[in-house]
Parts: sequence; structure tokens; C-alpha cells
Amino acid sequence: MLQQLKYAFVVKIRNFSIVFWPLLFPLALTTLMYFSVGQMDESDFDTIDTAVVYEEVQDRGNAENAVTAQKSGNDRFLQYLTAVEEDSDLIRVRQMEDEEAVKALEEKEVRGIYYIKGEDLSLTVSENSLSSSILESLLTGYEEGRQTLENVMKYHPEGLDEAVKMLGEYGTAVEYVSLGGNTTDTTAQFFYAMIGMACLYGCFIGFGCALWLQCNLTALAARRCVAPVHRLRVILTEFAAGFGIHFVNVMILLAYMKYILRLEFAGSYLSMVPVAFIGGMFGVAMGIFVGSIGKMGEGIKIGILIGVSMLLSFLAGLMNPQIKVWVDQSIPVLNRINPAAVISDALYCINVFDSPERLGQDMIILTAMCILMVAGAFLIVRRERYDSI
Repeated sequence: MLQQLKYAFVVKIRNFSIVFWPLLFPLALTTLMYFSVGQMDESDFDTIDTAVVYEEVQDRGNAENAVTAQKSGNDRFLQYLTAVEEDSDLIRVRQMEDEEAVKALEEKEVRGIYYIKGEDLSLTVSENSLSSSILESLLTGYEEGRQTLENVMKYHPEGLDEAVKMLGEYGTAVEYVSLGGNTTDTTAQFFYAMIGMACLYGCFIGFGCALWLQCNLTALAARRCVAPVHRLRVILTEFAAGFGIHFVNVMILLAYMKYILRLEFAGSYLSMVPVAFIGGMFGVAMGIFVGSIGKMGEGIKIGILIGVSMLLSFLAGLMNPQIKVWVDQSIPVLNRINPAAVISDALYCINVFDSPERLGQDMIILTAMCILMVAGAFLIVRRERYDSI
């Protein structure tokens, strides 16, 4: 058994395609993705230039009260925006006249205009974007805070000082965190899906294993098929050798992401090893299974492997994280049987969510699918007979 394992390992190492696709290609793609979207948090969250326009309050019979209300509203909201500007680099406030602000918005010198009319506040933006969402969130936060203080003053005036203190401690900046308390990186989904794709790319190693099991395809396979060795033993030997190589590939990719690119993986390197272990195992098993099906040509089977692995990675959020969200909401069962999505979800459980139960479910699903692939490949190969070798 060990001798067979040794020769299977040597044969695979000498095949350049086995080294390139499962290792070098994910490394290269990860590097390109890092420089394109990995710095998105720094590049896309620049300070948002914002205009503030004061509008006159219509005289409703008591001009003095109207002016007082306008001054009160102006002061409170302006203090709020100034606090946000001073506490962070989120916005930059610029007071303008109405026409000047509209022109600046059209020329994209500002991202939005806050209109202040006494106690009435409104926001005008030119397009739906991240900046407009942030400006809207700031306005909503102010309105909710003001409503909270008004309710406290109305029903529990004795607790006003405590309410103001609590709102002050809450702060104006928003940090997105998971239920487990770990900060979420908006670009993390790209790299989790990339790891899932890298695991699936073990299918090319598994496909090579399948080629060396079918005696009508290679001379080496013909010699092995006439040897007095049980087919299951041959399959397991090929699987173990291929998996050993691919497991090292995935671990190199993880180390590259965590220690060279320094991506924000909250979990330890060792905590991600089991996911890489099972994920890489599935990728090799999938390659053996597809390579064993039918008598299609080598090119057709490779095309199937590429198409399937990229489709599964796409649904897991490799190209757009919103795709995975949409699938989870619309067809949740699809991502529970999508190995790339399951791998990505398991990494989320380790680095973001505090959900060991869900992590255990993901590992069970991957293991079950891996066993099914290997068993299916064995049943296919053992039934094949040849008129002549």
C-alpha cells in the first residue's frame, strides 16, 4: 500500500497541470483580487462631502416662535453633524445656499444635501450609492435619537440626563459586527469564496487520478488494471495521494492570505485547517467521480469540471457577494448542497459568526458529499470491463 502511494504521489508531482491549476492559479487570482477589492474598505469609504442648506420657516402668525424653532433645529442638527465630522472622517460639512448646493450636487462636488427647515429635516441625493446610504443613516440616527429624547422628556423627565449620557456613549460612528462580536470585513466574502474555489480545483488532481484508473485512456492505467489489486484499494491510493498534494495547496493559500496579504481572518490558522481538509478532500473526490463517468473525451470532462466549479463558486459569492445572499434568501437549499458555499459558510462560522453548531453541520455536509463521490467513483470503475487491454 505504501509503495503504491509513493508511486502515485511521484506521478502526480511530475504533472505540471496538477501543480498549476490547484495551487498557482488560486494564488495568482487571490493576489489580483486583493489589489482590486481587498483595499476597497480604504478606497471606497473616503470622506463624504455634504452640503447643508437652511430654509426659511413660513410665518404662521407667530414670527418670533418660528425664528426660535428654526434656530433650535439648526443648532441641534448642526451640532450633530459637527460631532460626526470631528469624531471621524466620515463626512465633511459645507454650508451653502440652495442654488449653490444644487449645482455642487450636479457636478458631484458633494454627495448629498441636507435641508434644514426649523425642526423639519430632509436629504437630497443624486444617485443611490453607498455614500447616499450613509447620509440617510446619519439622518435616520439623528431623528431616532431626537425622538427618544422627546419621549423621555414627555414621560420620564427625571431620566433625561441619563438618556443623553447613554446616547453620547452610543456614539455617532457605526461599526458592523457579527452576533459573535467579531468585526466583519465587507470584502471577506470574496476571499472565503476564493478558498472554496481553490478547494474545488482539487478536481483537476482527482481527474488525473481517474485517468490513471481507466485502462482505455493511458498505458499506465492498463498496467494497473491487470495487476491483482482490488479496485477500491487502487481508488483509495489515488485519492490519498491526490488529496495529500491538494491539502498542502490549500494550506499554502490560507497561509498566503493570512500572513502575507494579512487579511482580517479573526480565527486562528489552525482553526481553519479542518475546513481546508474536508474541502480539499471533496474537490479531489469530485474530480475522480466526474473523470470516471462514461466514455466522454478528456477535453469534455475537463470542460465539465471547469464549468461546474466556476458555477458553484459564482453562487458562493466569488464574483459578487450579493449573489450568495440572494440564493440564501430565494433558494436556501441550493447553497446547503453547494460545496463552495458550504466551505465559505464554514469559514464565516470560524472568523465571524460564533456558531459551532452550524460549523458542525457544514463539516458533516462536506464529509457526506465526499463519501458519496468516492463511493460513486468506485461503483462506476468496478463495473467497467474491456474486450482487450
